[in-house]
Amino acid sequence: MKLSVVTTLYKSAPYIEEFVWRVCVEAEKLTDDYEIIMVDDGSPDDSLNVALSVQRTNSRLHIIELSRNFGHHKAIMTGLGRAKGDLIFLIDVDLEEQPELLGKFYREMQDGDRDVVYGYQEKREGGLIERYLGKLAWCLINKIYAIQIPPNQCTVRLMRRDYVRSLLRHKESNTVIGGLWVITGYRQFGMPIKKGHRGLTSYSFLLRLMTFLNGITSFSTAPLMFMVVFGMLVAFISFCFGILIMLQKIFYKAAVGWPSIMVSIWFLSGTIILCTGILGIYISRIFVETKRRPYTIIRKIYFGEEI
Repeated sequence: MKLSVVTTLYKSAPYIEEFVWRVCVEAEKLTDDYEIIMVDDGSPDDSLNVALSVQRTNSRLHIIELSRNFGHHKAIMTGLGRAKGDLIFLIDVDLEEQPELLGKFYREMQDGDRDVVYGYQEKREGGLIERYLGKLAWCLINKIYAIQIPPNQCTVRLMRRDYVRSLLRHKESNTVIGGLWVITGYRQFGMPIKKGHRGLTSYSFLLRLMTFLNGITSFSTAPLMFMVVFGMLVAFISFCFGILIMLQKIFYKAAVGWPSIMVSIWFLSGTIILCTGILGIYISRIFVETKRRPYTIIRKIYFGEEI
């Protein structure tokens, strides 16, 4: 198999037919030995049935139905694990990333001897708040993470088989695939792309926040170091505050008992809760990883048949 195209389905019914048609047009410019793998990530709409109807007229389409919704990143890893191609083209199905990038990425890969060619946005799309929050998030990511992740990188990428094989060796249950792409290494090259924006997205603010926190605890120990420094700072401030209270009592006979007690209790209680919460996140990750649960559970695989 020369080429595998991998994508995931979640509320994707309106895009599937056009996606398959455009991918086939681009793939056939490179080879007639290719496959398309769609992973149905427990989509609540009619995505699976639409994909199955397209499959009846396109034997290159293979559909993996997961037993429930496991999340975008885990569904991607499942699709990559089933891909057989020497080259694997990963792309979202919603057509915000253009299937026509396949040819462009392929030429860059051949000319530059790359293992991975991925797309990134030079300028984020979306509303003002979304753009600035995204910019702030990427700034924090590259300040806190132990690795440097290319800002605004997109899902779309063309990868060689050796790279994908190495990528699949990562077995974390809490998968943040953006970090895994980077720490896998190899020769990677980013190309600027213009990504569409459809307004509605399955990535809510809460989901993005959870992904951000997952990434921090997956690729950085900075919060633990922050706790140590913060604890030392609190101890120093408390010591200085205690000296100040003693001086006020000795020289000015000030009544500082009740206010000082309340401020100390509130301050130290908040600090303890914060540090305990950070520790709890890391401990919960250890708890989850030791269970060795599978990334996903496949309910059924629908292979395309020759017509």
